[in-house]
Amino acid sequence: MTGKVSEWTLRNFKRVRPALSALLVGPALCGCILGSERPDLNLEVPATYREGGHRAPDAHLPALDWWRGFRSNELIALMDGAQIYNLDIAVAIAQVIQADAQVGVAGAALLPTATGTATAEQIQTAAGSAVSGGTVFSRTSPLYSLGLNASYMLDFWGKNRATLFAAEESATASRYNREVVTLTAMVTVANTYFQVLAAQDELRVARRNLAAAERILTLIKQQFAGGTASQLDVSQQEALVSTERAAIPPLEITVRQNIAALAVLVGRAPANFTVHGGTLTQIAVPRVTPGMPSELLNQRPDIRQAEAQLAASNFSVEAARAAFFPQIQLTAQTGVQSAALASLFGPGAWFYTLSAGLTQPLFDGFLLESQLKQAKGLQLQNLQAYRKAVLSAFADVEKALVALEQSTRQERLQAEAVANSRKAFEVSETQLRAGTVNLITVLQTQQTLLIAENTLAQVRLTKLLAASSLFQALGGGWTPTGELISLQLQEVQPRPTN
Repeated sequence: MTGKVSEWTLRNFKRVRPALSALLVGPALCGCILGSERPDLNLEVPATYREGGHRAPDAHLPALDWWRGFRSNELIALMDGAQIYNLDIAVAIAQVIQADAQVGVAGAALLPTATGTATAEQIQTAAGSAVSGGTVFSRTSPLYSLGLNASYMLDFWGKNRATLFAAEESATASRYNREVVTLTAMVTVANTYFQVLAAQDELRVARRNLAAAERILTLIKQQFAGGTASQLDVSQQEALVSTERAAIPPLEITVRQNIAALAVLVGRAPANFTVHGGTLTQIAVPRVTPGMPSELLNQRPDIRQAEAQLAASNFSVEAARAAFFPQIQLTAQTGVQSAALASLFGPGAWFYTLSAGLTQPLFDGFLLESQLKQAKGLQLQNLQAYRKAVLSAFADVEKALVALEQSTRQERLQAEAVANSRKAFEVSETQLRAGTVNLITVLQTQQTLLIAENTLAQVRLTKLLAASSLFQALGGGWTPTGELISLQLQEVQPRPTN
């Protein structure tokens, strides 16, 4: 019996083979008129940077691990922790996973769908009635069936394929967004750490000046006791000492708040996180040259993200345009059906149906036209956003270059001013002890030294912030071959609890 059933099944399967062939050949015909919606980018790319200097543009290109050039072990450890545990990066990775899943959702329309069915029914029907008694006779019969339904939407005009391409470009954009978030997080870690060091430097300056002011106050009190200084002199110096003391708490706030911000950046609770810090004078500034402006188009992740978003909107316009054309639906149904379960697979139980349908939109309240206009508007928006991203990238490099160059020059000049102010204060303090200079001169030299030292600390911070901004403007480092780094998903590792 099994052999007979198998032969019958094979013999009748040949009859449904044309329908299955149509479902399999259909994808090969898809997208045969997939057009091109590529707007003119019209980019203005300069040959060189104005602030690039006279050195070779590729003499000192940034490394991928550019933060190691600052030569701070603590900063390197913070950067390594941020790459693994930063929660903004983790969110960006989750968005990549969603975008990849959306590609699968969009691609499902390009494949046939098949569903299996199995039913068992008990049917009761009226057979007749007696004239005299009015009795109704009924008959009960079972019905068993097994079936396979398959359908395919022939993507002849390329609508579904364009939708898939748009989803793929969006997934690419999400990967570049992950690189943008990563670069932003890394630069934020560096800048926050530099602000901690700058505040610590200013704290040392404030405490050193407080000690000097207290030392001068002791000397003035001695002179007041000896009758060579007035109460006004004592009060003025006491006011200066109080001012120096009052300058310390705001700096402590800056240090502690920035340490708390660093803790969040590396995925730690602030109560369990410490930063030793140090001084800005121990931080080296790497030598950096910007390369050629045209290379920036491939190296900046935000530019590549804007480019991918523009490409996605191009395909969205193609999909919206293809929606105006007819849709061709192929369907096939086959199975077996019998009133007896034992003969379900016997001869005569098999059935099949084949159909092809065409649907042409005639009037939909201008829905398709409005959707096309919306897609074109988004395409125009992404085009302008891409142009702005390119111009902004060039401007970021120029601003970072001029800031780094001028702040380096300012640091050198300000260091000379600090040295001269310190020498003037030391001389005035010596002369005050000898009684050859008045207190006003000492107060002026002391205040000048305080302002000069605080300014120097701020200038050093500005220089380091300009350096990190330059690395960010250049896309966070160049590959050795000048090609794009493969953007792979990285698993977010949980932080050990111990």
